Amino acid sequence: MDGKYLSNSRNLIDNWGYSAVLIEAEYTFYQKLQTTYASNDKVVALHQFVGFGANDNLDVILSSTPIPSDFDLLSIDIDGNDYHVWQAFSQYRPKVVIIEFNPTIPSHIPYIQDADPKVTKGSGLRAMVDLGNAKGYSLVCVNNVNAIFVDAKYFDLFGIEDNSPEALRSDENQITYLIVGYDGEIELLGNQRLPWHRMQIQQQKIQMLPRFLRAFPGNYSWLQQLYFAALLLVRNPGEFKQQFRTRVLKSNEK
Repeated sequence: MDGKYLSNSRNLIDNWGYSAVLIEAEYTFYQKLQTTYASNDKVVALHQFVGFGANDNLDVILSSTPIPSDFDLLSIDIDGNDYHVWQAFSQYRPKVVIIEFNPTIPSHIPYIQDADPKVTKGSGLRAMVDLGNAKGYSLVCVNNVNAIFVDAKYFDLFGIEDNSPEALRSDENQITYLIVGYDGEIELLGNQRLPWHRMQIQQQKIQMLPRFLRAFPGNYSWLQQLYFAALLLVRNPGEFKQQFRTRVLKSNEK
């Protein structure tokens, strides 16, 4: 953005004298970024869209800058395709990588969003860790939205016994869990708001079954069975046919 707001690199530049290449795709923010570092000749500000294709990946973009191949810190925070940008990055070997993950995804689920510039879902921590390990990087820290990796050759310096996502991630407040009762009712556990839109998730809005059918199906009355069959036929004809075939087969076996 402007080189200030929620920046992972500003402290290093302003207080520790680091050189930097800062990349911003949105032109208005890029202009603010230029203004922020107009008097700092150690900062290169680029107006670029970082992708993961042959012509817009980070390797290609950085090749036009004086940044060394083993620079110190790579920070990726683009609200969506962070995973794919890092995956496509191979010609440089930063010592530290800090990358944003989607904090609503449980740590053990290796969710990767589609590689599509128009998609802004984000990928999970487990997926980032798997990618980092494949690239020879080890996880050393997790905060609410960022995972920090180091080149594996430096990992022993941190004295970390267990660097699994589950061990290093302490903040799981953004995760929403859905549980399903034997009666088919869906319950929400954990976070019950859309984190970025700040809207309440309403439990009644996500129910699949009307209240009349929220009972264990083995205890359905004939009227409930009929109602459920009609509902299934309307909503999911394929599933209706499959259940009908299963019932016929079981009836024939008897």
